[in-house]
Amino acid sequence: MQAQPIHRPILDPGFVPAVLWNRAYQELCQAEPRARPFGIALERTDGTVSRFDTRVLPHTGRNVSLNVKYVERLVKSLLWLRGGYRVMLAGDDAIAAVVREMYSSSGARKFDYEFMGTKVYGRPMVVESLPLAELPEAREAGMPLGRHLDGARIGFDLGGSDRKCAAVLNGKVVFSEEVTWDPYFQSDPQYHYDGINDTLRRAAAHLPRVDAIGGSAAGVYVKNEVRAASIFRGVSPEDFEKRVRRIFFDLQKEWIGVPFELANDGEVTALAGSMSFGENGVLGVSMGTSVAGGYVTTDGSITPWLNEIAFAPVDYRDEGAPIDEWSGDGGCAVQYFCQQGVARLAPLAGLEYPAEMKFAERLADVQEKIAAGDERARRIYETVGTCFGYAIAHYADFYDIRVLLILGRVTSGEGGAIIIRKAGEVLRDEFPELAARIKLRTPDEKDKRHGQAVAAASLPALKS
Repeated sequence: MQAQPIHRPILDPGFVPAVLWNRAYQELCQAEPRARPFGIALERTDGTVSRFDTRVLPHTGRNVSLNVKYVERLVKSLLWLRGGYRVMLAGDDAIAAVVREMYSSSGARKFDYEFMGTKVYGRPMVVESLPLAELPEAREAGMPLGRHLDGARIGFDLGGSDRKCAAVLNGKVVFSEEVTWDPYFQSDPQYHYDGINDTLRRAAAHLPRVDAIGGSAAGVYVKNEVRAASIFRGVSPEDFEKRVRRIFFDLQKEWIGVPFELANDGEVTALAGSMSFGENGVLGVSMGTSVAGGYVTTDGSITPWLNEIAFAPVDYRDEGAPIDEWSGDGGCAVQYFCQQGVARLAPLAGLEYPAEMKFAERLADVQEKIAAGDERARRIYETVGTCFGYAIAHYADFYDIRVLLILGRVTSGEGGAIIIRKAGEVLRDEFPELAARIKLRTPDEKDKRHGQAVAAASLPALKS
């Protein structure tokens, strides 16, 4: 099956854009009179349901492998973008049976099965096969997020290499700071607690009082409870349950019970963009230590979706796709659109770094080189931008995007401008209808410094 891009990533020519592969598959379905409807529904513990309707080929001959790949990659994408512990497949029992085996305790997607089950939703993940007529309709929910700027507030953002904070007084930033830390492989939860509390104290020193605290961090959080987060990956399961799961409740107690609210950093990124630009339908993508995503709907709300775009696949090549060391899957966005992706591409561009050199340090060196006009560094960013252009079109199959907000450390300086330019070229040449609808934007210097923290600070409403 052909899925040839007009623009080939200069350092990664084997890249097979998910959006083009899916479109080529659907063209086969349109040409095949025996193609049949197929539906995927994902249910979450709050009772909400996401549904995705499509078509599949007759499940015979060479179509078998195509069908399995198409449906399994869709399931994987829907799990990480929208979330769910119960996956319902309708339209073909044979396809459903293969996918159910893959998403099991012994299947190829064991990581996703365990993560989406007990870690995120607190119950075993199930994959069911249903008649199409019994597949539930979508039941989505929208919720307001933040936008409260009254009073004396602290906003913080926890990244994989730094902690950011801001002191905000009636919507005005009076102090902001960035502190380096290294949380990923710290086994003692006290390290995390002390680091976060230190950040809060630094901001509080610049306020007359503290009325509310809002924060953002990568991971899955439900009503301030940590369900899964990469910054705590070094903590043992036992210590996670004892000290991490309710770490923000413990911090709230230390701050005398002021309103305290935490959200996924991608959600806060999208909120910051919506607040800054005065627009909705915002998909925020932050390219930093990992890839964070968040979405503000066209009516200005958020959904109970996960929006963990780092682990949704964007590259459908059969062999040679880079493997994510956490999930064990290939072709996921985390290997393309963050400092890890830059580090992966560096040797392909002719830049060699010692194995012990941290990804953040490699990124800093690449940024220095591109500022000095190094062509090798330029090729890295051109590759990232080309892949990202196709990823945007893929995301548009799942989100109604009006504004695509791009930010994060990888996008700093000239490299960020190259990413946006190449992504724009891909959209104009391959997807003109999307190019006309989606605005590619980056925050201005003020929002780069303060936007995320101000949006985080706006999360809690003050007590009446």
